[in-house]
Amino acid sequence: MERDRNTTEKRLIHAVGKLIAEDGFEALGVRKVAEKAGVNKTLIYRYFESLDALIYAYMKKHDFWLNTSLDKPETPDIKTYLKAFYRREIAEYRKNIALKRLRRWELSSDKDFIVEIRAQREKNGVQFMEMMAGFVKVDKRLLQAISALMDAGIAHLAMLEENCQMYNGIDIQSDKGWEQITDGIDLLIDTMINV
Repeated sequence: MERDRNTTEKRLIHAVGKLIAEDGFEALGVRKVAEKAGVNKTLIYRYFESLDALIYAYMKKHDFWLNTSLDKPETPDIKTYLKAFYRREIAEYRKNIALKRLRRWELSSDKDFIVEIRAQREKNGVQFMEMMAGFVKVDKRLLQAISALMDAGIAHLAMLEENCQMYNGIDIQSDKGWEQITDGIDLLIDTMINV
């Protein structure tokens, strides 16, 4: 029975992502999710209690800052680690249309589960800053500001990518444009870290 529940929960979470990617967040509803998952809509309430809780489960499963490893890097080359870290963040944002749409919606929401997700992201971000502070020759306050700008820039550009081609002369709908952005991030990392 537990296996069936896990399978159904995964199908429902997957259905949320598929529907948002296909029709947009605004078209999301309990009936549509249940139909997409091929289950009775009462199972959404039984397993998740509400559509919000199901959206929360989707975001928790797919959000970069909630799922990335924040362990100390095993590599002695911190620059390589950080460059790869930010490239992973960009890749995660760019590949998940549903998550980008949810993040845009999240900007105007103060629902309890959104507040909880933001708090967890903040906790993980602070943990990441504490770890990185030992590797850089930049004042911690400046490191926090630079990291905030990089993360906010990545999130903003990824959310904008679907509806806007150019940003500051960079084609954010192309891999070439994003490579230009990662080259800029690499330069910032090289400048910040004296290894």
